[in-house]
Amino acid sequence: MTRIQHSKKKQSIPGFGLTMGLSTLYLSLLVLIPLSLVFIYSARLGWTAFWNDVTDPRVIASYKLSFLTAFSAALVNLVFGLLFAWVLSRYTFPLKRIVDGLVDLPFALPTAVAGITLTTLYSEKGWIGKWLPFDVSFTPIGITLALIFVGLPFVVRMVQPVLQNFEHEVEEASASLGATSFQTFRRVIFPQLLPAALSGFSLAFARSLGEYGSVVFIAGNMPFKTEIAPLMIMTKLEQFDYPAATAIAVVMLVISFALILLINLIQWWSRIRYASH
Repeated sequence: MTRIQHSKKKQSIPGFGLTMGLSTLYLSLLVLIPLSLVFIYSARLGWTAFWNDVTDPRVIASYKLSFLTAFSAALVNLVFGLLFAWVLSRYTFPLKRIVDGLVDLPFALPTAVAGITLTTLYSEKGWIGKWLPFDVSFTPIGITLALIFVGLPFVVRMVQPVLQNFEHEVEEASASLGATSFQTFRRVIFPQLLPAALSGFSLAFARSLGEYGSVVFIAGNMPFKTEIAPLMIMTKLEQFDYPAATAIAVVMLVISFALILLINLIQWWSRIRYASH
């Protein structure tokens, strides 16, 4: 009787059919159709031309640089993003709200402004660069630095809610059973943080792979040294070589999807593994 009454209740929002249809339409217009056109354009090349374009030594060098710097930046953000989230969630200090707001600055700041600013600061005669024993601007280090800047908020904002909602009674129970602070963190807190941290890592990694505005200024865009894959795509577009540009984009898309899928599988595995303990 209760089930019948529940099914007859009017819902305040549209039902599954309408919402699913609108969601599918929205996803198709913004994601599926544009991505399918990338594959369609690249298919016009033919296999031989496609292979020649995507295996050009200059393009291969840009692939390596893009994935290496994106992974390095995401790894750095994973460590320091956890640290930032821990400080913002566990401690109270002066100007905490301002510091918390500054974490979101890369979301609001135009990427070109960030690139110009970092290039100025870390150039050979910049305020920070002149004190360093190595070059930052116009090197892969500079590219990684720019990607760290744009990717940091993803890890912080994914981990911070988990820490804020974590029950302190669990930590107290662990301490009462004789566990040290490190053991409590490793066995109690870290398993809860791992899925959110991996999600933040994957978001930062994906964001870094497609970043162009902040990188193009600090990279220097030297062939075989500091050219990233998005820059190669822009170069092909400026030359009106649309099939070659889409061919490079297809390779980036496939590899990126495979890597993110792998990260999500690891995240899924970690949830199952630690949920069973």
